[in-house]
Amino acid sequence: MPQMSPLFWLNLFMFFILGFLMFSIINYFMYPSKMKETPTLTAKLMQKIWKW
Repeated sequence: MPQMSPLFWLNLFMFFILGFLMFSIINYFMYPSKMKETPTLTAKLMQKIWKW
């Protein structure tokens, strides 16, 4: 397998972050009532990411 360049992983990570932000913003505007649950979900997701 060829070695993936660090730039490739950086771009992939940035794409993931931007996608997650867009998803959060859309959920915030489309479903304001669900935003009460979102901070806990976001915290759990961040904990999973930091455990990697």
